[in-house]
Amino acid sequence: MTTTATPPLNVLHVDASGRYQGSVSRALSGKFIETLRNEMGEPVIRHRDVARGLPFVDADWIGANFTPAEQRSEQQQQRLAESDALVGELVPADVIVIGTPVYNFSIPASLKAWVDLVARAGLTFRYTENGPVGLLEGKKAYVIVATGGTPVGSDIDFASGYLRHLLGFIGIDDVTIIGADRLMQQADTALAGAEQQIVQAVAALRAAA
Repeated sequence: MTTTATPPLNVLHVDASGRYQGSVSRALSGKFIETLRNEMGEPVIRHRDVARGLPFVDADWIGANFTPAEQRSEQQQQRLAESDALVGELVPADVIVIGTPVYNFSIPASLKAWVDLVARAGLTFRYTENGPVGLLEGKKAYVIVATGGTPVGSDIDFASGYLRHLLGFIGIDDVTIIGADRLMQQADTALAGAEQQIVQAVAALRAAA
């Protein structure tokens, strides 16, 4: 009797903090990945550091994107190459881990650039007569949010709710928000709480595997 080996977990790890030394969101997203490695065998990890720079959507990009793929010029294909690569990382992922700080009550511009480049009609969502439908179903996302003073989930947190909505828009409805918030006021408590949430999230992921 032959058995089919279970394919390794495919994970996309996205970091957005502009800081490298002392970044809480990077440390916590890294802890999530480390815990996954310890608990889930040998997952396939792709790391995308958006803070290193991504192109912004402009007129040329929009023109290329709305040109049918078979009609795009070489220049238009090149203009969409970065976006195609980002979508190519996202589509096969079983799990998406996003680590982000809150800058001025929302996400960093670099992470918004990533959002704009992966939200592609026909690739990650499609339009229907009843409205848009996400195409990336069956995935789990974990959004790790670090803030200096903004309470995660509050009326002035325009980061976590936006990311939950965006992920749902492209079909990823299973989204867990892990907050390390108000670090300027309660750093030890916030960090301990976030680390415990990470342990629990990975344990639940393993139990469901």
